[in-house]
Amino acid sequence: MGVFTLGGLTSVPASSRTDLLAPAALDALTVLGWLDDVGVVEIDPDVSDTAATREVFGLDAATLANCVVVGGKREGAERIAACVVLSTTRADVNGTVKRLLDVRKASFLPMDRAVELTGMEYGGITPIGLPADWPVLVDSRVEQAEVVIVGSGVRRSKILVPGRLLASLPHAQVIDGLGLEIPTA
Repeated sequence: MGVFTLGGLTSVPASSRTDLLAPAALDALTVLGWLDDVGVVEIDPDVSDTAATREVFGLDAATLANCVVVGGKREGAERIAACVVLSTTRADVNGTVKRLLDVRKASFLPMDRAVELTGMEYGGITPIGLPADWPVLVDSRVEQAEVVIVGSGVRRSKILVPGRLLASLPHAQVIDGLGLEIPTA
């Protein structure tokens, strides 16, 4: 398996191009036994951002998923989670995420901190291979997607993965309404 075609992207099994994965993502895929179940595709790092990937490869926005790292504090202890939402939505940080983390205020981690804690490149952070103590909050629409495109941990590639696999990651929680619809102009 691991061969998927979406828009102008056709993946190869991740097992055949492990060089396109961040070390943490490769380790996690190996432990999970998913190297042949997910696909990877090499792209120009300059088109790694979601909007550019969508435009260049003619993708439906509902096939792209974003992984963002969010944190907050409660009684002096920092609580961090990853949120995985479709690119047609944005993570409900001030409502759903704040409530789930049980913090007074939740916000996106600064870029340098997210990169340091994940060991991944900014703009390529993937929910696969994050620190084991972080919850991975997955919007239910991601779980329902046949295949989504997410970061690989590096900007020069993307992972194509069935949504149900992302929802079955260790520490994953499927959340209805995690992603709020982005108003169109």
